Amino acid sequence: MDDNIKIKVTDREGVEHNLEAPLGMGLNLMEVCRSYELPVEGICGGMALCASCHMYVESDHELPEPSEDEEDMLDQAFFVEDNSRLGCQIRVNPDIDGIEIKLAPVS
Repeated sequence: MDDNIKIKVTDREGVEHNLEAPLGMGLNLMEVCRSYELPVEGICGGMALCASCHMYVESDHELPEPSEDEEDMLDQAFFVEDNSRLGCQIRVNPDIDGIEIKLAPVS
């Protein structure tokens, strides 16, 4: 079994980045993007208290429903779409292998 999953990230300039993320470390998508030095701030440190890790899920992966805190933050974010999520709230696990995300524009 592979100890990594693959993640495709499209940055704000339209450039695609193929990332690998380790399983079993408790990481989230915000942390993975930051580790590759992509422009995802995560000002609140992953507590769903800001929307600086706002991204769009472009693939058909089935994710857990957003928490009330995540929905509250997205209600205050700019450029929200039906597929908007906070990267800090999506945990790296085998179910999201191959996920495709796009970084949301900044305000």
